[in-house]
Amino acid sequence: MNRLAKETSPYLLQHAHNPVDWYPWGEEALQRAKNEDKPILVSIGYAACHWCHVMERESFENEETARIMNQHFINIKIDREERPDLDHIYMDAVQAMTGSGGWPLNVFLTPDKLPFYGGTYFPPVKAYNRPSWTDVLLALSQAFKERREDLETQAGNMRDHLQQSSRFGGNAAAMALVPVEELFTRQQCDTIYGNIMQQADKVWGGFGSAPKFPGTFSIQYLLRYYHSYKEPKALEQALLSLDKMLQGGLYDQLGGGFARYSTDARWLAPHFEKMLYDNALLVDVLSEAYQLTGNKVYEQTIAETLQFIQREMTDAGGGFYAALDADSEGVEGKFYTWSKAETDAVLGPDAALFNEFYDVTEEGNWEEQNILWIREPAAAFAAARGMSTEELNGRLAAARAKLMEVRSARIRPGLDDKIILGWNALMVHACCKAYAALGKSSYLEMAVNAMNFCLKEMQQTGTEAFYHTCRAGKAKYPAFLDDYAWLIRALIALQEVTGELFWLERAAVLANYVEDNFSDEQNVYFYYTERGQGDVIVRKKEVYDGATPSGNAVMAANLFYLSVVFDEEERGRRATAMLAGQSQTAVRYPTSLGVWAGLLLQQVEGTKEIAIVGVDYKLRMQDTNRHYIPFKILLGAGSDISGLPLLEQRERAGETLIYVCEHYHCIKPVNYIEEFFNLK
Repeated sequence: MNRLAKETSPYLLQHAHNPVDWYPWGEEALQRAKNEDKPILVSIGYAACHWCHVMERESFENEETARIMNQHFINIKIDREERPDLDHIYMDAVQAMTGSGGWPLNVFLTPDKLPFYGGTYFPPVKAYNRPSWTDVLLALSQAFKERREDLETQAGNMRDHLQQSSRFGGNAAAMALVPVEELFTRQQCDTIYGNIMQQADKVWGGFGSAPKFPGTFSIQYLLRYYHSYKEPKALEQALLSLDKMLQGGLYDQLGGGFARYSTDARWLAPHFEKMLYDNALLVDVLSEAYQLTGNKVYEQTIAETLQFIQREMTDAGGGFYAALDADSEGVEGKFYTWSKAETDAVLGPDAALFNEFYDVTEEGNWEEQNILWIREPAAAFAAARGMSTEELNGRLAAARAKLMEVRSARIRPGLDDKIILGWNALMVHACCKAYAALGKSSYLEMAVNAMNFCLKEMQQTGTEAFYHTCRAGKAKYPAFLDDYAWLIRALIALQEVTGELFWLERAAVLANYVEDNFSDEQNVYFYYTERGQGDVIVRKKEVYDGATPSGNAVMAANLFYLSVVFDEEERGRRATAMLAGQSQTAVRYPTSLGVWAGLLLQQVEGTKEIAIVGVDYKLRMQDTNRHYIPFKILLGAGSDISGLPLLEQRERAGETLIYVCEHYHCIKPVNYIEEFFNLK
């Protein structure tokens, strides 16, 4: 047993019995590398990573391979979800060295933590045009001994490259002095739309080719662009993308919830791991699609996905777990797939209909097994067979319940039960959006319980600072920019759906903390890591969206929101400066900067400032939330409205009034939000 046995990360614990002398990242390992003057091998992965498991079985559990690693290197295992800051730095380095990246990420460092070589998965013997892992180990050990000066020069150049990549934003503050209507234009929004559509798959939905990720930021932009400018093709592509995902194997047709991505263009065969953040972002965009269309399938999918989260990924204290593994019994997807013999045995006379609808065949549709997916929408399928859609849905629901019962008895995929602050904030925000759209109280309850868990269990004692992760009652690692940005956004969303100003006040306090501790030298953008963190070789600034939204982009949106609510011009100017610095790149590459693109559209279209004052303000807020108003600031109060410029001097005895404003200019107050739409 190695030193990982004392860790709380499920991923690190998976490696605790390897013969490799693994260390967690920390002073003990880093100091030993200096004392023994040995290179450091850092291996980064996460609990739900299929190829991480493969490399462990092939190499890290092999006694001879472990002997070579232990002899020549100080070996460090990192859970990328616990330390995304380190993952970002060393992933950028490997991508610069090799042109590609992924997990497992294996990177070799000098004793001063500087990277000089790296790659992803290495096989145990030479294969797939990759050298064997042992050949890599022996070659690098020899190079470190014989060409040390060359490697250190290379590593120093890489550090300089990484530092250079974060040196931007100097002229953004000057750009913010230009009038907003000149900085951000309708033409830019149209170009963003055109560039998204150039990458759109107009047959199967989504963007780009396989492997195909959900692309929720692009879908959200298309929904909002349609709402703003009534371009039918934007709505068509957004809904096609959602519909095809919901019909595909990417969506768990029995248990609800989404896998991380599809390995094919048709959304049939997913990479079966289920991540909390994907499900949060998809519930977010499905809630908007429901508000816009009223499509009951979106309502049902939201319900099934949040039921899955409640059932399988919620801690007793209310927090949400990180992920479910792709593998069970060492086989990817085994928990989720079916043979025709199995469905026939379970469903009996109902099997034929079920098998035809979900494409279950004797030979299988994936690796001799069957992934349940829908090739034809229910209405068309039912009509072709002379039955009503209601009858079909009823029979299919009964069949799914039977199969779900059988599946529940199978050996389950591994659960990564650590609770990550930022990912919880994303799901809190999603639950708020679902509650706003559908009014189901259990969604709000999930949001409030999870937020209370985060505030109670993950805030550092006696300070405004938070921890990044928590497991088994132990919180650790300082929170990162993403954690705070998403947490602030979630607190804002909670105020909008509860009418409780407490949440907004917490958001404002945390925004102060982020500005004090994460700001760059120009006070425009934010670093990923907090001021004073000493174990990273560079402080990075991240502006691109990955699988999750850019922390800087979300902070820009947060600052803009708070600047309006509290009438803080300086914050508004900073938000404008941040967006101005990224606008050209967002126009050119909107699928990589989708949140910035959405912010640009918001600046062009304008933001509805909705203030509701009076005894029934919470009911009126609920009514307002049901409508699709993508760019809005919603604030409500009964009588205590001091200190909030958007609410002050708006009270009228015996009435509840809704003020819809823009740039503090308001139309005539109304009693019900529907009257606003009639006035437009």
